[in-house]
Amino acid sequence: MADITLTNNALGTTDILWNLKDLYSDTDDQYISSDIAWCETEATAIKAGYHGKVVTLDAPALLILVKRLETLDCALSKLATFSFLNFTTQMDNAAAGALDQKIHELASRCGTETVFFELEWNQLDSEHAEGLLANPVLAPYRHYLSCLRRYRPHQLSEIEEKLLLEKEAVGRNSWTTLFDKVLSQQKFGTKKRTEEEVLSDLYAANRKVRKHAAVDMTAGLTEKNHILTHIFNTLAADKMITDRLRQHPGWIDSMNLHNELQNTTVDTLIKAVTSRYDLVHRYYRVKGNLLGLKKIEHYDRYAPLPSLPVKQIDWRSCRDIVLASFADFSPRMAEIAEMFFDRNWIHAPLGKSKRGGAFAHPCVPEVHPYVLVNYTGNLRDVSTVAHELGHGVHQVLAANQGHFNSDTPLPLAETASVFSELLVFNSQLALLASEQERRAFICQKLESIFATVFRQTAMNRFEHMMHEGRRKHGELSSEQLSDYWLTTQRAMFGDTVHLSADYGIWWSYIPHFLSTPGYVYSYAFGELLVLALYGIYRREGSSFVDKYLDLLSAGGSSSPYELLQPFGIDLDSPGFWQTGLDIIEEMVAKVE
Repeated sequence: MADITLTNNALGTTDILWNLKDLYSDTDDQYISSDIAWCETEATAIKAGYHGKVVTLDAPALLILVKRLETLDCALSKLATFSFLNFTTQMDNAAAGALDQKIHELASRCGTETVFFELEWNQLDSEHAEGLLANPVLAPYRHYLSCLRRYRPHQLSEIEEKLLLEKEAVGRNSWTTLFDKVLSQQKFGTKKRTEEEVLSDLYAANRKVRKHAAVDMTAGLTEKNHILTHIFNTLAADKMITDRLRQHPGWIDSMNLHNELQNTTVDTLIKAVTSRYDLVHRYYRVKGNLLGLKKIEHYDRYAPLPSLPVKQIDWRSCRDIVLASFADFSPRMAEIAEMFFDRNWIHAPLGKSKRGGAFAHPCVPEVHPYVLVNYTGNLRDVSTVAHELGHGVHQVLAANQGHFNSDTPLPLAETASVFSELLVFNSQLALLASEQERRAFICQKLESIFATVFRQTAMNRFEHMMHEGRRKHGELSSEQLSDYWLTTQRAMFGDTVHLSADYGIWWSYIPHFLSTPGYVYSYAFGELLVLALYGIYRREGSSFVDKYLDLLSAGGSSSPYELLQPFGIDLDSPGFWQTGLDIIEEMVAKVE
């Protein structure tokens, strides 16, 4: 704890704490109780007034119902945001965990009352539904209502849907909370460090430090291996059962449906990326030579090149770098991002029981998003801050669409974050005069891109093997999961990085596999899309900026295909994805 305090003090992050009072004043705020009561009363009233009657509603009456459902969902989201954010920085606090669970259970109860709407809406025949959707009065919710009907072939009876919702509070959400608790409270190595501190050492210049971090990480994960393996198996089985009940042919189909993407689009993306694993092989051959290593071990992947600037960047400097980069592209973008710093919408310091990683939480339109980072002061962390603030800017702009329409499909949700990283990278690169420093900095960016494009795609391949394996062979052993992990990771690295057997267990700390199965390809989607968009920006200049901000402001009001039409992008074309991969190859060639 002393080391964490010293780091926070040195970086100036000790007081960079979010102000949750914009949601509720505290956990004992009387409005929490009154909002909980209102949600339960309103959910019951909606069911009493409309159950079995959706088929009788005209467009104006349907609009009233949808607005009431949106208001209810917004109130539940506000409660859930507060309970989650309050818990995520103090995951050893039993009272905070209990409040979060209480809100999950509330959402489940309200969901069982209102689930009838989606079922009855989807039971309308196509002619009836299309007639309602054609009415101008429903224009603001046309896309939302149309998207609901995508789930028509996969919905169950009302009794079954209610039963699933009732059990959800002790289902996936409960298991992912257990996972978060296990890892946030696990201490690694003799110094009893957090996951975030140990993983940060993998970027250290000293090879002994990197190796020691890898040993500590492996030992810590091995200590909890029986629990983590059980959690992964349970949630893989949970998904298998749900997919079977809902008649999703493949494990990824439900995520593609949620993302408003055709299976063919995702298949095209995956095939394009895996066909260019040679770029990873080429890069790490060069890196091995630059580091003077005959064999690169897995803990050397992120080793900085000797010329990489190693100056620690305090929080104030990070703020200045990010805002200046944003302002050069769009003053409006910088203006929104500045509010996160000035109005206490960010939680930045390290904490002994704080969740690892980083995220931007959209909250609800009438409040604002919140950002969490674990800031350690390196160049990579500056990129992380830019990434999450990109999400934050996107969420602020999309809020104008309203609660239902502001929720951006996951692949496009990564667009603003990755684009923001690229803006900061190019700004920082321009400040480096030394050719050696520039090359080292480009190498670090390439490794970030590889982590986003190739590593996340390799993770998608791991997920594929895990879910297919669980369905074909039953419960999977830790050794089988480790074999899947090493197989898919080795395909990406080839013979250029040695992945030891110890690295096999590193599948077990990645939360996306559990909380949002199938999600990880969205990172590759977002990165390659951004590289293509950045190429358009370089050609078009300032005229691109307005189109880009319009894209962010649209939120989830249209499908990804429709939202990208102004840029002339065809997501089903292998050539489009190759455009982004070609830019990566240009960067590899520069390093070579």
